Amino acid sequence: MVVHLSIGSNLGDRRENLLRCLSWLKTAGRIKAVSSLYETAPMDMIGASWFFNAALSLDTDLEPDELLKKIKAYEAACGRNLEQSHHLPRIIDIDILFLENRIIDMAVLKVPHPHLIERAFVLVPLAEIAPDLRHPVVGETVSQILSRLPPGQQIRRLPEEWVRRSTVERF
Repeated sequence: MVVHLSIGSNLGDRRENLLRCLSWLKTAGRIKAVSSLYETAPMDMIGASWFFNAALSLDTDLEPDELLKKIKAYEAACGRNLEQSHHLPRIIDIDILFLENRIIDMAVLKVPHPHLIERAFVLVPLAEIAPDLRHPVVGETVSQILSRLPPGQQIRRLPEEWVRRSTVERF
């Protein structure tokens, strides 16, 4: 099953945090694609540092609940207090955006991610690696959803290559 994820960090060495996250994600499957790195303004976090964000696709054999448990365990190991508000800075944040064309509506997991259609920091990197991915509820592609996003969210692509495209296979 191919899953699309968003990863972000706004504490410490943000780039290194995301590189470690990619390395860890290979324990959950095979990384197929990774977007460029983007620096984004925090949403609903007054005075917080800017995030580094990226999107990726992962081929995994894990069931959705197993993948979520594994992700939450990794976030906790990185110091994230999962009992606290989502509006706090974090070393690592991993969101499940899509699980192929599946729709999941559980208390602990909603797929597609319910807020992805509102967030440039998710849509811009995702459109880079999966522009034609179709949202199973909205019925539009990632590119179409992105084109309707109102302006104003601060996001900039970092010019340097942060993960060598030729070495994605090593993950």
